Amino acid sequence: MRVLAYELRRLRGLRSTWLLLAAVLLCDAVVAAVLAHQTPAGSLAAPAGVRLLTAAVPLIPLPFAALGAGALGALSYGHEVRYPGLAASQVSYSRRVRLLLAKLMVIGPVAGLLALATLLIDAVAAHLALPAGVVVAAWSEPAVLSVEVSQALSSAGLTGLADLPGALAPVALGAGHGSPSALLAFVVLVVVAGWTGVLTASLTRSAAAGVLLLCALPPLLESGVALLLRQTGTAWPSRAAELLPFQSGVEWAYGWVYGGDRRVAVTGSALTDPVLLAAVVAPAFVLLLVCLLVQVRRRAL
Repeated sequence: MRVLAYELRRLRGLRSTWLLLAAVLLCDAVVAAVLAHQTPAGSLAAPAGVRLLTAAVPLIPLPFAALGAGALGALSYGHEVRYPGLAASQVSYSRRVRLLLAKLMVIGPVAGLLALATLLIDAVAAHLALPAGVVVAAWSEPAVLSVEVSQALSSAGLTGLADLPGALAPVALGAGHGSPSALLAFVVLVVVAGWTGVLTASLTRSAAAGVLLLCALPPLLESGVALLLRQTGTAWPSRAAELLPFQSGVEWAYGWVYGGDRRVAVTGSALTDPVLLAAVVAPAFVLLLVCLLVQVRRRAL
């Protein structure tokens, strides 16, 4: 508990922590508003709503929230390297491992809260910036609501989102069919990015190098997962292609692995497919194992 309190106190005491969080929230809101303002008139489907909520653009390998969480994790470890709390001779292997795990345990919830905050702020910003001719399908058409939202409304005695007060209209952006699972995957993505930032900085002993390595991982991992799914005869999940904020390796993998025909993935597996989950989770465990092994040969964190 002492090492957790130490890490939490250190993270809160860094001015860069608050500046980074504020920058991520501001950039997310601006990007969401710009994307919403460029939305053509008509009905706004669930995939487009998720794109607005996650502020995903094809020019960066990860959403801004995931990049911010990864940078926060990398800075947490990089600051420990530059300004160690203990002398190298006093930091045993067990203490280093406990401190590394404490950083992961602190960064995880912070990254999760950051993801939820960005979703809330982006929903309000996108709703205010939507042109007058755009109608969110989930707000006006109960048939396109997700099963989870429909059940929640039914238990409350409501037939659709239109029965709610107008102030809750931004909720409709994430209430379409498949949107809740995609947004949950987005939150998990941000948490994993925060952990990856800590681990990559641990390997390189540099916050900048850790962030660069974090940005290089998505295209490689996404293409590797696509190859693994291809070897097992499983198509890339259509929901991952439509809703998840992956914009780097997926498009390229479709053109290479599937011969440019995206239609073969329409009937692909679900986001909870065991092969897909194993392929995504395995690199994180490998990275953690490598970090623990590297720490054995070091005398300092």
